[in-house]
Order: sequence, then C-alpha cells, then structure tokens
Amino acid sequence: MNKHEFLAQLRNGLSGLPRKDIEERLTFYSEMIDDRMEEGYSEEESVEAVGTVDEIVEQIIAETPFTRIAKERIKPKRELENWEIALIVISFPIWFSLAIMAVAVVLSIYVLLLATFLMLWIVFATLVALSVASVVTGSVVLFSEPLTGVAVYGIASASAGLSILMFFGCKVATRYILKLSKDLAVWMKNLFIKKEVA
Repeated sequence: MNKHEFLAQLRNGLSGLPRKDIEERLTFYSEMIDDRMEEGYSEEESVEAVGTVDEIVEQIIAETPFTRIAKERIKPKRELENWEIALIVISFPIWFSLAIMAVAVVLSIYVLLLATFLMLWIVFATLVALSVASVVTGSVVLFSEPLTGVAVYGIASASAGLSILMFFGCKVATRYILKLSKDLAVWMKNLFIKKEVA
C-alpha cells in the first residue's frame, strides 16, 4: 500500500471525527511516512512500519473524548426546516425516553463491572484477614486447647492458600474487566462515527 492509499483509508476510517482532528492526524501520519522515506526506506515499507489502518483508527477513537465525537455527530450539516423541527419536538417523548434507556443500560453495565471488580478484591481481603485472625486465634487457643488450636491453624493455612490463588485470579479478572470497559467505550464511540463508503 502506498502513502496516498493509506491516507485515503485513514481519512475514511476517521470520517465521523471533527474535520480539524482528521486533518491533524493525516498530517501527523503523512509526516511520519515522509520521515521514514528520508531515512532510506521505500514508500511501502514506511507505510507498513506505521501500522495498519484499523489499528490506528481504533487507537485514535479510543483517545478521542466521547463528547467531541457526539458533538460532531449531532451537529446538523444544514439548517433544519420548520417541519423537521416540529417533528423533533413532537417525537421528543419517544426519542428522549429511548436515549435515557440506552444511557441506563450502559451505566448498569459499568456498575456491574465495577461491582464484580470490588467483589473479587473484597473476597481476597476477607481471606487474608481470615488467615491473619486464625493465626492470632490459633496462637491464643493452642495452649489451652491444643486440638482446637491446630484446627484453627489449619483454617489459617487453608485461607492463606486460597488468598494466594484469589490474588492471581483477581489480577487476571481485573485485567479483563479493564479491557472490557475500554472495549465498551470504544464500541459506544464507534456507534457515533458514521463510516463513509469508499
């Protein structure tokens, strides 16, 4: 792929963003390709080193604030006629309630992710606290009732082992929860970006 094709595909992928942002990104990647060509690389190698268009578009969309994307999408391309304004006003109860429902669904997904994250780490903290409390209790009880003290030490070692396993599980789950929330944000931004057919 040459530079012209790359920039055309990039412009198409970013078509839902504000025009100023698109021009800034195109200028940036054009200069990056030119710099690599000045270093002695061929045009195709320079374009390939920049990365794929899809990866770049996804990264740019992830970095662009949602408000800027929504503002560009909602901004009318022409002045609305009287009948269009009347239709918007008359249909307000319908589209406004649907918009509130969509926002509520998205917020509930984020609350669910946050609750899962907190629940996992609270279980981990509880297991750690149980193991520490069992060691302290076992030390006190061991001298008066040896069998009970040994049983409490067993509980301490079991909860310590479970807390170690839970820690690694929480780390993995946290990584996936953060990735899922980022992917959800990018997906919502992509809903507002209208792709132009090349």
